[in-house]
Amino acid sequence: MTDTDTDTDTLTDTDANPMTVPTGPGAGRPAGRPAGHLAERVGRQDWDALAGELDAYGHALTGGPLLTPDECHDIAALYEKTEHFRTTVDMARHRFGSGQYRYFTHDLPAAVRELREAFYPRLLPIAREWAARLGHPAPWPDALGEWIAMCHEAGQARSAQILLRYGAGDWNALHRDVFGEMLFPLQVVVGLDVPGADFTGGEFIMTEQRPRAQSRGSATTLPQGHGLVFTTRDRPVASRRGWSTGPMRHGVSTVRSGRRHTLGLVFHDAA
Repeated sequence: MTDTDTDTDTLTDTDANPMTVPTGPGAGRPAGRPAGHLAERVGRQDWDALAGELDAYGHALTGGPLLTPDECHDIAALYEKTEHFRTTVDMARHRFGSGQYRYFTHDLPAAVRELREAFYPRLLPIAREWAARLGHPAPWPDALGEWIAMCHEAGQARSAQILLRYGAGDWNALHRDVFGEMLFPLQVVVGLDVPGADFTGGEFIMTEQRPRAQSRGSATTLPQGHGLVFTTRDRPVASRRGWSTGPMRHGVSTVRSGRRHTLGLVFHDAA
């Protein structure tokens, strides 16, 4: 994912119906795997704790999984089904890093759509609070559909939901997912493979540009099925004069072995 929505090897948009990602039978599910609808799983997270970590660090890992292993495998397998995507980006070709990602069409698979719709109302109060601290406008309505319609009216009409694939030696350069003036300040990445088993390396990286100081970095290993909420562009930082803007960028460290898939949920569309 990059600061600009550069498309390469464009695929054909389709009018296919959204695909329902099966959850598999509930009986016999091992302990620790999530149960229930995706909105319920998102709602069961400790949102006070997540908001606190976002305030402190600009990113926060969910305390429990959002997807079962079977659901993760089903979403990762969509990468081979080009009818679900509007375009593919080769990161090396554009000097974004190494690896590939694909943008979904607006006909999102059910699990992707449901996760996005479930996260938006949970992230909205945080986004509004951050805007208030910084004295910025908070244009986001209560309904995600209404906000996306506003993006389209402003000329940002292309789906920004992403499925990413990294192989050994691949990495993602530090960047921000800014696709135009219409911007939601938070987004989510969901791990689809098992770190240490399916791949090694590939940590999620964030850097924060601090005023009059060197940048601060962090690295997070993303467990399978878990989500990481993080800032799209910047976060409010307390200072002696009130609140200031802390610019942040994110990327992925080099994958040492195996293959790593992640799902990116972005709450604004691309120009």
